[in-house]
Amino acid sequence: MSRAETDLATPLSRTVATTPTDVWNDSCSIRELQYSLANGAVGATTNPSIVLAVLKKEYDAWKEPLRQLVAQHPAETEDAIAWRLIEAMGLKGAELLLPVFEREGGRKGRLSMQTSPVYYMDKERLVEQAVRFAGLAPNIQVKIPVTAAGVAAIEEATYRGVVINATVSFTLPQAIAVAEAVERGLKRRAAEGHDVSAMTPACTIMIGRTDDWIKAVAKRDGIVVTPGHLEWAGLAVMKKAYRLFRERGYRTRLLAAAYRNHMHWSELIGGDLILTIPYDWQVLFNGSDIEVKPRIDDPVDPAIVDELYRKFPDFRAAYDENGLAIAAFDGYGATRRTLRAFIEAYRDLTAIVRDIMIPPA
Repeated sequence: MSRAETDLATPLSRTVATTPTDVWNDSCSIRELQYSLANGAVGATTNPSIVLAVLKKEYDAWKEPLRQLVAQHPAETEDAIAWRLIEAMGLKGAELLLPVFEREGGRKGRLSMQTSPVYYMDKERLVEQAVRFAGLAPNIQVKIPVTAAGVAAIEEATYRGVVINATVSFTLPQAIAVAEAVERGLKRRAAEGHDVSAMTPACTIMIGRTDDWIKAVAKRDGIVVTPGHLEWAGLAVMKKAYRLFRERGYRTRLLAAAYRNHMHWSELIGGDLILTIPYDWQVLFNGSDIEVKPRIDDPVDPAIVDELYRKFPDFRAAYDENGLAIAAFDGYGATRRTLRAFIEAYRDLTAIVRDIMIPPA
């Protein structure tokens, strides 16, 4: 259904129908995506942690397809089979979103598929995998991490016609670097006569993981903070990034991810941006009595920003446009924690594949 035709019965459906804000399902689970689509969602996303979670929750549905992949490709490694499974899951989600993609003329209805987390330092492998994913279906969007190598890969992949969704991103400097890299890629592509009007690049800011990191620093360093103020770190970064993106006319659209509380939805309503929301949070939001009204332009209390800015160098690094050099992206605390989590999830996924290939004795 179109935005105008979306049922207004739930808060998320009203968010989509009455504001420019789009909602994506933060999973490739078909059951969860069907729920999201019924509430106005126009996209979905995957990453190693999500694929692993879906496989565990829906193992009965995926066990036989996984066994078939192993049987059909007897000479392949567990890594190769794992990627075949990741692609298969993503393509099922992409198929479900295809009617949205066609209805919206390619502007919406995409499934974000993430490049391998172990390639975070390798521009060429990131680009190669991005190009492959983009060729799997017309509505695939490709997630590339905002590491030093990832920024270069984002420009090159964009130039090659890949619709990117930057990920492993927590700070304003990362978001600006993505937007500038995309602009360079689009300009290079357009200069060669290619139409870029249907490309819809996005840049994720994992606002919940920004909060997580500042909270971890507070605990590690014994920093006392006014109760509730730590919940605003990611939102402060996001709202500032949104303002700058509008002022500068970047063609990259911001995306909020990693939900920790309702403000990660309610404070961003009304923005021309994307909210990629996990299924469990969608259910909670839809069962709430929170008023659906635009709050994107409501500033974060200056007293909150001031306290975070004074007490946390890592918040200053995230909040200031020049707080981090591109070469420092890989070493930022939230980046290291998230890359490790994604790589560990990927290894856990390959272990499940291994159990199918070599059943325990």
